[in-house]
Amino acid sequence: MSCRLPLSSLIPPGLAVDHQESADGILIVTASARVQVAMCPSCDRPSRRVHSRYHRHLADLPLAGRAVQLRLVTRRFRCDGLGCRRKIFAERFGVTAPERSRRTGRMEAIVHHLGLALGGRPGAAFAKRLMIPVSNDTLIRVVRRRTRKRLDPLAAVGVDDWAFRRNHRYGTIVCDLERRRIVKLLPDREIATVTAWLTNHPTIPVVSRDRGGGYREAAARALPNATQVADRWHLMENASANFLDAVAKSMKPIRAVLRASVVDPKLLTSAERLQYEGYLRREETNATVAELASTGTSIKEIVRRTGRSRKLVRLIVRGERTDVFRARQGSLDPHLPFLDAQWEAGCRNGAELWRRLRALGFGGSTRVVCEWTTRRRRSDRMTTAELRKPPSARTIARLMTLKRDHLTKAETLTIAVIEKGAPALAEARALIDRFQSIVRRKAEADLDPWLRDAEPRLITSFVRGIRKDLAAVRAAITEPWSSGQTEGHVNRLKLVKRQMYGRAKIDLLEARLLGAP
Repeated sequence: MSCRLPLSSLIPPGLAVDHQESADGILIVTASARVQVAMCPSCDRPSRRVHSRYHRHLADLPLAGRAVQLRLVTRRFRCDGLGCRRKIFAERFGVTAPERSRRTGRMEAIVHHLGLALGGRPGAAFAKRLMIPVSNDTLIRVVRRRTRKRLDPLAAVGVDDWAFRRNHRYGTIVCDLERRRIVKLLPDREIATVTAWLTNHPTIPVVSRDRGGGYREAAARALPNATQVADRWHLMENASANFLDAVAKSMKPIRAVLRASVVDPKLLTSAERLQYEGYLRREETNATVAELASTGTSIKEIVRRTGRSRKLVRLIVRGERTDVFRARQGSLDPHLPFLDAQWEAGCRNGAELWRRLRALGFGGSTRVVCEWTTRRRRSDRMTTAELRKPPSARTIARLMTLKRDHLTKAETLTIAVIEKGAPALAEARALIDRFQSIVRRKAEADLDPWLRDAEPRLITSFVRGIRKDLAAVRAAITEPWSSGQTEGHVNRLKLVKRQMYGRAKIDLLEARLLGAP
């Protein structure tokens, strides 16, 4: 059974089709309003007196693979209001055909969403395939024009920074945590800028932020009565990073208990030997500064005697300069299993091994392979204890924080030896586990006992930071708010910025982010 679809059902509602024709592959539909009365835009008085007519040409959505142009018959009416200054006015069509627009309202919405999702050039290319004639500049203009600021009252906001260009220029993002959407982008992360914005919103009761000092001070200045909430993820990450620093500070006793405190320069390559010599020089400097500090010499006097910078001397005196020599990773590392197999098979010639590696795609020089063969011959004549290397600080920190049933037998034995030789490090690990458990269980009552127990340990600097921001840390444990969704919005912002190759101004970035549903 055939079904005829009237054309009037395909054009915007409220219009009646008067005529249709086709020209150059474009379907031209002449339409007019169905109502006989129009309201004066100045005095809202109805009028039936038609003065004249003219045509408006608007682009509409394509139909069956053909572009559609709407020729809209627009009437001019006379206003009979005695006090109205407007004597003649053109009828309005509302959202169907906005004033001075060259597109229908429904097509304008499609163009807006294309601009939000794809930006300028990608959006224009995709619109061309959809038979929607629009340029990249028009897409961007529509996105900017249709941006609406968020005026809803804010119950909880998340504040974080984001990079225009990493390590050079940063901005600030403000998110509504209750409605899960972006509120504002600020051009920098200066305290004064954030303070000014927060001052204009004095009713905000909760501010969630990271543990940086800038946003803390800005919130304290602008909203002294608001509750500041430290981000829970940053608390956990700061605790793990502080434990890694504690492991790095304890590497000397760890090397001693693992019997790996001596490095044989004969087993090093030329580049590694240069690194090792630099390591010895730094160790000598550390020992000199530590000896002067042990006699009560001030930092200023140590700087004058040694000629080192004040920052370096301060780090050594505080025990925060950790320097452990470790052989660097080389281009041969991915091919070591193959080389070991060839060596065990009897091939001991460096040039021949290099030729076999070249066949497998190795791009290094023959000198690298020959150095490996020389080091291998020397190592074959040495004992296992002399060749033993300690794991890196990061590896030790990871192994110590894993559950014992997730470790191999060798890893378990290594960690047991380390904990026995460095008991302070084992205590620090237990304290970090306690703190992370407090955050996970939201056990705010256990925080004060933990602070007392952790004060004299290896993680003293972390404890000082917690005490300095204690109110926000307590709120992070007790309050439901956190900066997780703020980090998600930052990730989306980066995606939009990279879509525009980093050339978008902050107003366009804000328009695309605020306009997105």
